[in-house]
Amino acid sequence: MTTDQPHPDDVVVPVTGGPQTIVIQHHSSGGRFAWFRSWVIYSVLSLSLLANLVMYSAYQDYFSEAGKPVERYHSGDKESQDKLAVIRISGTIMPPYTSHTLKDIQQAKDDSHVKGVLLVIDSPGGFVSDSHQIYHKLVELRAVKPIVVSMRSLAASGGYYVAMGAGPKARIFAEPTTWTGSIGVIIPHYEFLGPDSPLAKQVGFKAAPLKTGEFKDTLSPFRELTTDEQKVWRNMLDQSYEQFLSIIDEGRDTLNLDQIRKLATGQVFTARDAKANGLIDEIGFEEDALTELKKQTGLQTARVVMYYHQAGLLEVLTGAAQGPSAPKGELWQGLMEATVPRAMYYFSWGGLLPLPGAPGAR
Repeated sequence: MTTDQPHPDDVVVPVTGGPQTIVIQHHSSGGRFAWFRSWVIYSVLSLSLLANLVMYSAYQDYFSEAGKPVERYHSGDKESQDKLAVIRISGTIMPPYTSHTLKDIQQAKDDSHVKGVLLVIDSPGGFVSDSHQIYHKLVELRAVKPIVVSMRSLAASGGYYVAMGAGPKARIFAEPTTWTGSIGVIIPHYEFLGPDSPLAKQVGFKAAPLKTGEFKDTLSPFRELTTDEQKVWRNMLDQSYEQFLSIIDEGRDTLNLDQIRKLATGQVFTARDAKANGLIDEIGFEEDALTELKKQTGLQTARVVMYYHQAGLLEVLTGAAQGPSAPKGELWQGLMEATVPRAMYYFSWGGLLPLPGAPGAR
């Protein structure tokens, strides 16, 4: 194209052998919108990449074992094929942490390179059902691999219950400052606004639930327990209590049932008193328990490993890993769950209030 007045942005190409020049005109509108086109393309590509990552993560989550623990090096010989696994039970024994512990136990049981397990307990106990689930899986584990127990600051009630899963031949170590014992059962119940309370009379409050049976609103905080209700709950408590005693009777060769019953007052014991009463075997630390485990397995060297549970990519991208503040719906759900009667092997005067975000195991 020939022109006499080229635009400042035009590219002028001289033609050899003639008076003409070829001018490649620059369209200013393309320059103004080039950045917008680039931004759109970049955004589309980014969204496409993100969508593919989410779908790939969902695919992996669907076809992989859910929540499989990740193994990490703890100590010992890094080159050794023989492993000793450390399984930690910390905080209150309750969902969702119970499932993590169960998977850790299963992982140690299935791994042929794991020759023994060190069970480290630092827990005040928790729900009866969760404590027994862990105990049951430990019984399966001890049938094929030795377990040594190391108690840290607190291994009380349900924390002591799960320790019995190691079996009568297992050695139980407790640190010099460990508290253990607290053998017993508690069902949290609060009576803070009964019909005869001064506050109820002052505000004119009266609970009148619609129910289909005598015991449907049992353990309501708005009235006292009836005599019949006390009998019902006493029966449930007694059964859980007797189960606790039988578990200890099976798990401790140093004690008979009569001795256990005398100790099962809910009292918590220091490490020294626990050893004197046959509740533990040795006063020592985690490294002492690990030395004992090596002795039982006959290993001179071993790679000591631990298990961790991490949030998947999909959970991170979708915000499933919640922060400390819970949505209103979850908070209400937590408050409602707190009213559900639960028998607990728990070292506490009032039981557990399982609100979202409350600290627990791991």
